[in-house]
Amino acid sequence: MKETILSARGLGYSVGPARLLRDVDLDASPGEVLAVVGQNGAGKSTLLKLLSGELTPTAGEVLVNGRALSGFVPHELALRRAVLPQQTILQFAFKARDVVLMGRSPHLRGTWATLEDEEIAERSMCVTETERFASRVYTSLSGGEQSRVNLARVLTQQAPILLLDEPTSSLDLRHQELIMRTARALAADEGACVLAVLHDLNLAAAYSDRIAVLQDGALLTVGTPDEVLDSNLLSDAFDCPLEVICPPGGHRLVVPRR
Repeated sequence: MKETILSARGLGYSVGPARLLRDVDLDASPGEVLAVVGQNGAGKSTLLKLLSGELTPTAGEVLVNGRALSGFVPHELALRRAVLPQQTILQFAFKARDVVLMGRSPHLRGTWATLEDEEIAERSMCVTETERFASRVYTSLSGGEQSRVNLARVLTQQAPILLLDEPTSSLDLRHQELIMRTARALAADEGACVLAVLHDLNLAAAYSDRIAVLQDGALLTVGTPDEVLDSNLLSDAFDCPLEVICPPGGHRLVVPRR
């Protein structure tokens, strides 16, 4: 049986009478990329916010290494999980390098970053191809450039759990592939647990070990891409006629049925 580092047990979240998420049981393991997919309003971002601790469940619980998430103080939690939100708004004119260095905050022993911290941040910027933006003011960057700077910040945190909310949504095709290859390498080479909310089913098929499908706030299914990427299942989950193509020697492709 695979080791589990992050778990949801009977997880639910309600706002008044609206149940945004209900009865979700989900495990994530070191060394895997787990994609979370579903149509708009299915509960994907709510699930990620509950797993990260940004939201408090109204039902069930989240466990990190078998310990209730609610039992961690913020500093402990920051050493265990890093979060890439859909959008990061900064009020001050930070340079991109400073934003990336913020990822080292949980590791700092004093007020200032060390040479080692700076080297880790520089490597993260090289991985995300943002090193040329290092001296640029963050707010002067395009949406896609900001997304990559924020991913560099997440990598700089060096947490064993990475929670990524739509990490490819504002990126061109080349950088979508770059981000997902990076996620894949972190899992395969460094044993990270990467949970990513994705809209692109083909990226999920190409780079994830497992895919969790949410529908109307509930977990419809979770399994390998071969198990989950089924024409009938996806057509139902997305309320849209979809076709799954299985090219020889390649990963499954999801296309609209015409």
